[in-house]
Amino acid sequence: MTESTGERRTRLGELCKTIASADSKNDLIDAINDALAVSAPVGDTATLESLGKRYQKQDLSDLHQRIDRVAKQGLPDVWAGNTSVLASDAVAAAGRAAGTVGRAFYSGGLVLLTFADALKDAQSQDADGRDALHRALHMLGGKDGWFDDLFESDPDKAVRMQARSLASLGAEDLHKAAIAADDAAHAAARDLNKWVSEARMRKLGTGSLTAVDKLMLAETSAVDGDPVLNEILTARDLERAGRRMDALSAADRAAMDRMLAGSDSPQERAYLMKALAAGHSVAEIGQFQGKIKGHDPQWLRRHLTPVVTEVDSMYDEGLASDGSNNNKDYVTFDGQQWIQGGDGSEGTCVASSTVTARAMVDPLYALGLTGGPSGQEDDPDAFERRLVAEQHRLHTEGLGGDHWEGMGPDGQEHIDDTVIGAATGDDYQRHDLDGAADRKAVLADVEKAVADGRPVPVDVKGKDGAHAMTVIGQEGDKLQIYNPWGTTTWVSENDFINGHMGKAADSGLNDAYSVYLPTAK
Repeated sequence: MTESTGERRTRLGELCKTIASADSKNDLIDAINDALAVSAPVGDTATLESLGKRYQKQDLSDLHQRIDRVAKQGLPDVWAGNTSVLASDAVAAAGRAAGTVGRAFYSGGLVLLTFADALKDAQSQDADGRDALHRALHMLGGKDGWFDDLFESDPDKAVRMQARSLASLGAEDLHKAAIAADDAAHAAARDLNKWVSEARMRKLGTGSLTAVDKLMLAETSAVDGDPVLNEILTARDLERAGRRMDALSAADRAAMDRMLAGSDSPQERAYLMKALAAGHSVAEIGQFQGKIKGHDPQWLRRHLTPVVTEVDSMYDEGLASDGSNNNKDYVTFDGQQWIQGGDGSEGTCVASSTVTARAMVDPLYALGLTGGPSGQEDDPDAFERRLVAEQHRLHTEGLGGDHWEGMGPDGQEHIDDTVIGAATGDDYQRHDLDGAADRKAVLADVEKAVADGRPVPVDVKGKDGAHAMTVIGQEGDKLQIYNPWGTTTWVSENDFINGHMGKAADSGLNDAYSVYLPTAK
């Protein structure tokens, strides 16, 4: 059976040490054979290159330009689709979708070509290492018998030491090749998963909406920030909304159709579908629409989308004196931060992270906090009171400590399940991380979850104690972190793996020691 890239990497790392310390001829022969038994990096680089080049030939730039020309020619205010989408809006969405598809083809091809190059180099290095190991075996000859193994002459020892040195070099080549193949496979899987999640329209699988309706819902972004990074409906939202739409009764389906058709903007329509994805009944969504109807997209964004990702949010602006990133964005409503205790003074980091994560995936929940019972408030002081009250409620539900300090892992898993999971349809489970190897092993699952739009709580520790934050996004080799001190920032995969999470908090909170991963129920 072929091992995984991670298993090969780990096993060869162990065998490098075994070979370097082998103090008998027979032990050295066994260790060399064990190394040779580990499979070489697998994969057909010629096929990968062919696919990569084929994807990159799918040039949609001409289609994008033609759609863009149509969008700029002043379309009449005609309606399309079952949900009364403006034709001009639909054409603009088609242009954005064409651009996304074009980027996906080109970038997907680049991912495969990069993977092919890295794999080719790894296979070459692995072959060199195996040649060295075979030469070391040839130098050693056959195994010694029981009596011969009791005594080693000086000439025999010299041969063993020379063979061990050669075998060590060969094993190191195998290990380096395994590391390169593992890193390349992870990067390819990460980037391809991201582009798959960007194939958004197909996620809305319901047969009761036209292609125009699906296109508009998939391509509508919150105002402010980068449109590509701020779509209202995540991949997970689109999938769940489609399934829930098809499961509605005839009466509920008709009511939902009327609400979508009567929406005043693409953003309002998208938030209605996000509410459906979050598990709310059609009656609840009707009440929700009554509260948001007539408000412009800017108002909707402020009240319903807590976190906006800015275009420059990933710029590297160095570190502050406390070890955190200088480039942080503040998460606010009318100037009041989404922050633990309302001012950062309390230790309700777990509950506070959970509140903001739920608000990101459930617009009804968000509006209850920002707009109050009526949904119409624009009062930062009232928002702060409601925010802190909800943080306290969840802290109590999770059996948090006295004086609003700390919460145990069982309580954290419970509120992740009942608060975030209730809106995403997931069961959240804790995964403890004992060092860099564990963090690397779990990284792909973390990235896949957040690419789909499912927040992943992460706990960090260090000389300053422990703290809870949430992974909320992924782009390339970077993870977006929400800190309940009221900020978001980006850290690299290496920061997550190698104990530099202080960039999202401070240098006293570096090591990620657990994550809570969602699994579909």
